[in-house]
Amino acid sequence: MNTSLLPIDALLAAAAKSADAAPPKARKIWEIRTEEQPYAFLGDKNIPETNRYGQKIDLIELTEQKFPVGRSMFINENPAVGTNPNRNKQHGFFFTADNCIGCHACEAACSEKNDNPPHLAFRSVGYVEGGSFPDYKRMNISMACNHCDDPVCLKGCPTRAYTKHTEYGAVLQDPETCFGCGYCTWVCPYNAPQLDPVKGQVSKCNMCVDRLEVGLKPACVAACVGNALDFGVIEKIPEGREQARVEIPGFPSPEITQPNIRFQQIKQLPDQMKRTDGMPLKYHKDEKGRYRPAIDQKKGRAKHWNLARLSSRENPLVLFTLAAQTAAGAFALQFLGAQAGIDGFVAFAQSSLYAPLAILNLLLVAFGLFMSTLHLGKPKRFYRGFNNLRHSPVSREGLGIAIFIGALGLHILFSLPANAWFQSLWRGLFGVDVGSFVGAAAAQGIANGFGALAVLGSVAGLYYMNRCYRIKARPFWDHWQVATAFVGSALSLGSLLAGVVILATLALAGQRVQGAALVLGGVLALGLAIEGAGHTAHARTMGRAEHEGGASYYVQTTTFGKTFLLRNTLLGLNVLLACGLAATMLLQDGPGLATLLGWAVVGVAAVLTSVVGRALFYVLVIPTTMPGAFFWKNKAFEDHARDIGLANLPQVGVVPLRHYR
Repeated sequence: MNTSLLPIDALLAAAAKSADAAPPKARKIWEIRTEEQPYAFLGDKNIPETNRYGQKIDLIELTEQKFPVGRSMFINENPAVGTNPNRNKQHGFFFTADNCIGCHACEAACSEKNDNPPHLAFRSVGYVEGGSFPDYKRMNISMACNHCDDPVCLKGCPTRAYTKHTEYGAVLQDPETCFGCGYCTWVCPYNAPQLDPVKGQVSKCNMCVDRLEVGLKPACVAACVGNALDFGVIEKIPEGREQARVEIPGFPSPEITQPNIRFQQIKQLPDQMKRTDGMPLKYHKDEKGRYRPAIDQKKGRAKHWNLARLSSRENPLVLFTLAAQTAAGAFALQFLGAQAGIDGFVAFAQSSLYAPLAILNLLLVAFGLFMSTLHLGKPKRFYRGFNNLRHSPVSREGLGIAIFIGALGLHILFSLPANAWFQSLWRGLFGVDVGSFVGAAAAQGIANGFGALAVLGSVAGLYYMNRCYRIKARPFWDHWQVATAFVGSALSLGSLLAGVVILATLALAGQRVQGAALVLGGVLALGLAIEGAGHTAHARTMGRAEHEGGASYYVQTTTFGKTFLLRNTLLGLNVLLACGLAATMLLQDGPGLATLLGWAVVGVAAVLTSVVGRALFYVLVIPTTMPGAFFWKNKAFEDHARDIGLANLPQVGVVPLRHYR
């Protein structure tokens, strides 16, 4: 209403009426329908004391009375507290696979209640199948968040958007705190957190705590037409059920997070069950009757290039990791080489190009951080990445890199008084000597202190960068090869960058380059050798593995087989050439033209193999996600939809992998 056209008396009367009005009533936690059926209500009575992992089910006792009983969850900003007598007990889902008919009513109810867009589903139904006509068997699996005893999403999230509540044991996530890095989607074995590329944030199943507060089961359970889904205090077997298993075919190892879901699956299944989505996995029954993953060579053994598919939504992380590692290696060499008194490095530290090389490293790591920020769904909230230093390797990685870039900037600042170019510029601008403000010796001492801090910060950053990828839910990454790849890149690319500037500076100044060239060449060869050794061990391990890591290796050797072979060939030849050039320099007074050309070839090949290898690192990984269906939760279908334009239709449920904020 446009109040600017009303007379003043009318405005005053309206204001008085508004002041006298009663305050608005608090919104209800959840309104129970008059026709709500008895099966929709919680009814647990006899409660076990511990779960099968030996953990107490009473969460107040588990937390040693640190949290009060009767604490409000402020649902819909309502301070009322639910009357459920088991409110502080760990609750969980119970899924009877034999009863599920794959109608997706649970999905629809969940999405309707949470107002999810077509491309998101907090609960999804997939299936595995096996046998052949007439003895074909299909087992449906309905899965959402399992509100685990050890929620890795909570520990991994750098923004502390997750909370494990003593109320029902619910693991709740705040989308408004989230800045959309997606790390929780990496570490969760069950694909529960959902990254929305449109909103640039993650959201997930909230256990329908609003319904629980008024004594109702979650919406998905109430909507299940086959009585396949049930819910209650964990380890409480529902009426008419006899099993409470912790795994069924297609379900990742419960040892990762100790999920609060139990299963019943009695009907006989074939010894081999296959996924219908694009994942090259199937499940074999072992001698104990448990189904374990195995490689399913769905696309044969033909090798392809697929260079265009090297591009992914993780491209910013490719650039971030390579840039940060290069800058860390280059600065460590230029600084530690001078501190160690190595011939050539000391002369370079006294030259006018020492500070410019340090500035170049600063700009490189700043570029990497900028690209890392662009990877976020909400880049303007990057500062929240330090919220979870207690648990998250992402937060610790960010702190290490921040210390590196901050200390490096101060190292550069206090190195400038000893720089001849800077002294000349300062004198020309202000007419006084910079030494009148700070002594050169004192400034150099401070610069050395910050230089050492920068090196330590970079080491911490690289260590936690490695820890970020040691994820049990992504076996392809959970190998020490990640460390060798990151350290190898820091040594090889760092020595390459430092070598170009240092050797060129020494040569133009007419100084001896032999010592510096030998050290830089040796470090470059060492970095390539370390990376090559890691790749060799990784290929051997994953080539023998019968899990998602082995499936990733299968994709690596087929879908990207020719690209993988090219990377390995270049890396192997590069190691041999670098070692040969380093040995040659031992016998020479200085690197000749042929040697320099050889190092140029090594450098170009090192950059190429690093970029290709890092891109493969991200696109190949197959997580321990739940099986999808033919169209839904199927990465192969999503890629196909994007290729042919189906992704442009919102009802298909596939959106471009991009961020809008």
